[in-house]
Formats: sequence, structure tokens, C-alpha cells
Amino acid sequence: MDIRTADLCDQFSDELDICEPLFGDFGGQIQFGGPIATIKCFEDNSLVRELTAEAGNGRVLVIDAGGSMRRAVVGDMLAQKAVDNGWAGIVVYGCVRDSAALADMPIGVKALGTHPMKTDKRGEGQRDIVVRFGGVTFRPGDWLYADEDGVIVARRALVK
Repeated sequence: MDIRTADLCDQFSDELDICEPLFGDFGGQIQFGGPIATIKCFEDNSLVRELTAEAGNGRVLVIDAGGSMRRAVVGDMLAQKAVDNGWAGIVVYGCVRDSAALADMPIGVKALGTHPMKTDKRGEGQRDIVVRFGGVTFRPGDWLYADEDGVIVARRALVK
């Protein structure tokens, strides 16, 4: 999928929500897009492990980790699980780890930064709910597109 967020903004500006420029690129795939699946968690990636084990079918996992800069909710093992199960990308409002390994994986990964500490496993969090960060509301089933220029969200598929 050839995704150029700037071109999509030019063509569909009245249909898009544009995320604030918060994220760095950590995955091996810089351009990615697909229907959104969501998780809200804080310093506990139990649900991330569960959801990445499911068939991704080209979806993008949006994780509202509360902006935590103290723990990483995605590392190389969960990213590999997402690759193996057909996820197109992961956007984390929080941190990732194992960044060198993530950079070699064929998946898009955007996050606020990196942190070497893993999360606790308390089984806490919510999935398939509306989450909001970066000035954008992310709804399950909406479409997310990302590239070098940023992250945008549409209510429908814009690229085939």
C-alpha cells in the first residue's frame, strides 16, 4: 500500500483528523495503514499480548498507554507476534523497547520513544474502546494512515 499522508490531506482534508506530531518511527515499515483496533492500558501490556496473538487482517493496533515514559508496552516479541499474525502497524501513545530489532521487522511502529523496562502483567486494561490522544479520537473500525510525515485518521478507507 503506497501511503502519502500529505497527498491524502490534500485530497480529503475535510474527512480527516490529523494527529499532533508526537511520534517517532521504530518499525521497518514506515508507511502503513488499515482499520483501527484499540487498547487502553497503563504500564501493563497483558491485552497487547492477547490482541497481537489474534489475526490482524491488516489492522493497525492503537495503544493508549497513557503517555507513560516509564515502561515499554511493545517489544520485539510482541511486534514479531503482530507480524506473524498479519497486523499492518502499531501506534503507541507510550514507549517501545528492542528498537534495533523493531527496525528490522516488516511492520509499522510509531511511539513516543523508547524505554528498556518492560511492563507489569496485571491483566488490566480495556480493548475495542474509543481512545483519544494527540488531538485525535481513535475509534475501532476507523482507518489510520501513517508515514514519515505523520498519522491521520479517517472514518472510511481512502487507499485501496
